[in-house]
Amino acid sequence: MRVFVTGSTGWIGSATVDELLGSGHQVLGLARSDRAAAALAAKGAQVHRGDLDHPASFREAARAADAVVHLANKHDWADQEGGDRAERAAVEAVLDGLEGSGKPFVIANGLSGLVRGRPALETDASPEVGPAADRGGSENLALESAARGVRPIAVRFAPSVHGRGDWGFVNWLTAAARRHGVSGYVGDGTHEWSAVHVTDAARLIRLGLEHAPAGTRMHAVAEERVTTRAIAEALGTALSLPVAPIDPADAAEHFGVVGHFFGQTLTGSADLTRTLLSWRPTGPTLLEDILGGAYTTDTSDHGKDA
Repeated sequence: MRVFVTGSTGWIGSATVDELLGSGHQVLGLARSDRAAAALAAKGAQVHRGDLDHPASFREAARAADAVVHLANKHDWADQEGGDRAERAAVEAVLDGLEGSGKPFVIANGLSGLVRGRPALETDASPEVGPAADRGGSENLALESAARGVRPIAVRFAPSVHGRGDWGFVNWLTAAARRHGVSGYVGDGTHEWSAVHVTDAARLIRLGLEHAPAGTRMHAVAEERVTTRAIAEALGTALSLPVAPIDPADAAEHFGVVGHFFGQTLTGSADLTRTLLSWRPTGPTLLEDILGGAYTTDTSDHGKDA
């Protein structure tokens, strides 16, 4: 298949491009900068210049492809409403291009906010509906497109998609530990996160693209429960820093944006995903990655122009 990938030089997108190319697919990657374009070309992928703020710039690329994987997101915490609008407009542009084709469309989401008090299941519908919702209600918008002749598939990522070069949540926790000279956890550290290695997440995307029926919700979860205290302790060991609890009232100041998430339990089950697609994660665990030095190098600018 010729697969159009947005977010193709981001953290998960880069691994997905590698997975697709390694499995014999052709890749057309959306790039908004010269650096991103060069990175794609170096891998043997084709380049389509454009960005999320101009969805018309990639509507025809989606139409011409055999499949679309939408991983790009602005991640602008200072303007979440603007990011939500951009996300919805991007999905609308892709759906306009794919309507009536029967082609697969994989769209990214997270486990955060799906349910409270238990692990999220693939059968749990996202509560985010409509343009004013988180991420512009894009998951539901995409899944509803089955009625428009599209094969939509949602992939929901664990809060930690980890690995060497990760610039997401665990990298932010690492930066906070270095900044304050202590690896912290919120409260008593019994909050839990799910986790998945980035290569396992990329393989799941490829399997879903190839085999998942329309309307499938996939959970990229290899480990269902890792305590936040265990994460902090592993970071403390890797960075040779003391480990200490952080008062929940001080979490935002200590950790920054990630403090809000680190003080929550964010877990999901992937039992149905594994059964449907015969997906068996093989990458290292989150704690193995941390203790193995995956977060001892600063990657704070990785993927910024993806």
